[in-house]
Amino acid sequence: MKMSDAFLLDYIYIMVFLLFGFFAAFFPFIFAWLIKPRTARSLKKFETYECGMDTFGDAWDFRYGVAYYLYALIFLAFDVDILYLFPVATAFKEVSAWRGVIEIFIFVGVLTLAIVYAWVKGVFRWDRKTKSF
Repeated sequence: MKMSDAFLLDYIYIMVFLLFGFFAAFFPFIFAWLIKPRTARSLKKFETYECGMDTFGDAWDFRYGVAYYLYALIFLAFDVDILYLFPVATAFKEVSAWRGVIEIFIFVGVLTLAIVYAWVKGVFRWDRKTKSF
């Protein structure tokens, strides 16, 4: 086998891999499109779905308050911060016991201060504002 044949074979492997990846990615969409029920299109199908209730107004009329986004960001920050505790717990036996306990208490204390700060600022208070239509 010549060197150019080896390169050609490598490119064939790459092409087969790419085609298989493309097929694996798009096969579920194609398969779902093929087996979907063929029903008449109605205007109800294109309405916004809200838990089985009929919608009223336009879907773009509703805006979330800033408190919702702050609540979500706080959740994300604590979610990521709590993930820090898993590696600390696995490495706990490699450091002195008091040092590990003190570091965990400092970390949890900072998280607690962040929750208290958010609580004082009113992030967890959800004032309902009624909108007249």
